[in-house]
Amino acid sequence: MRTIQFREALREALTEEMRRDDAVFLIGEEVAEYNGAYKVSQGMLEEFGEKRVIDTPIAELGFAGIAVGAAMNGLRPVVEFMTFNFSLVAIDQVINAAAKMNSMSGGHFTCPMVFRGPTGSAGQLGAQHSQNFENWYANTPGLKVVVPSNPYDAKGLLKSSIRDNDPVIFMESEQMYGLKWEVPEEEYLLPLGKAHVVKEGTDVTIVSFGKMMRVVEEADAALQEAGINAEIIDLRTVRPLDVETLVNSIRKTNRMVVVEEAWPLASISSEISYMVQKHAFDYMDAPVARVTSRDVPLPYAPTLVDAYLPNVQRIVDAVRQVTYA
Repeated sequence: MRTIQFREALREALTEEMRRDDAVFLIGEEVAEYNGAYKVSQGMLEEFGEKRVIDTPIAELGFAGIAVGAAMNGLRPVVEFMTFNFSLVAIDQVINAAAKMNSMSGGHFTCPMVFRGPTGSAGQLGAQHSQNFENWYANTPGLKVVVPSNPYDAKGLLKSSIRDNDPVIFMESEQMYGLKWEVPEEEYLLPLGKAHVVKEGTDVTIVSFGKMMRVVEEADAALQEAGINAEIIDLRTVRPLDVETLVNSIRKTNRMVVVEEAWPLASISSEISYMVQKHAFDYMDAPVARVTSRDVPLPYAPTLVDAYLPNVQRIVDAVRQVTYA
C-alpha cells in the first residue's frame, strides 16, 4: 500500500468528490492561485477551473455567507479557513445560519457543506493563532464536528463529510500536514460518529483525537515498558460522540484517561466524563482523569508552550493515578 502525506490525503478526497459531483466546490483564501496556504489544493485550480476553486478576499464572514447561500440552493461547498482561529470572524454564519437552517426552515432548506482548516497549537504562533474550538462547535446542535488524527482517517472522513447533508466542521492540524501514512488507492469512506479502537487493552482506556493521538502513542510505549496494558480509542468525531464505544471500553478496563488539546472548562473531556459516569458508573474503579492544555492563553516562549500542552509525562502520570501504579 502506498504512503502519502496528510495534505495529499485531503487533496485526494477533495479531488475525488469534485470529480464525482459537480455541485462540490472549494472556496477560501489562497486556495486557487497559491495552491492553498498548506498546499492542500495544489493543482486543483488547473483541473477544475476558477468557478470551482475560488480565491476570496480576507473576509471570512463574507465567503462563509456566500457558501451558506450556495449550500441552501443545492451546491456542496467546502470552505477552507486558513486557521479556525479566523473562523471566529465567520462564526455568525456557521452557527446562526448553517447550523440552524434546516430546523428554522422546517426541513425546506439544508446546508450540505464543510468548513475545514487547521486547529490548535502549531509552535510559536502566539495566543491568537493556537486555540482549539472543537468544543465550541460541538456545543451547537445542527453541526457535526470531525477531527482526524492521520491521513487514512482524514481522507475517508472528509469524503463522508462532503457527502453528508448536514454542515460539518472538519478540523486538521498544521503540524500534521506532512505526516505520512498508508492510504489505499481504491475508494473508501469512514462513517461519521464512530470511534476507532486503535489498540485493545485491559488496564485503562486512553481516549483522544486529532494530533494528540501521536502523544498518546508515545505515552503508551512508556506504559507498556511499565507493564500497563492500555486500550486506546481515537474518537475521530466529537459530534456526534460515540458514547457506546467509550462505555463498552470502560466496562472492560474500569478506568479512563481523556487527553485533549483544549482548555479544561466545558470541554469534550468534560462531556466524556459525564457520559461515562452516567452509563457505566458501576464499572468504574477510579474517577475519569483528564489531561488538557493549561487554563491560560498560550504563551510564546517554547518552554512555556511545552508546559502548556499535554505531554507524555502528564499522560503517564494520569494513568498511574487511576491505576494506582
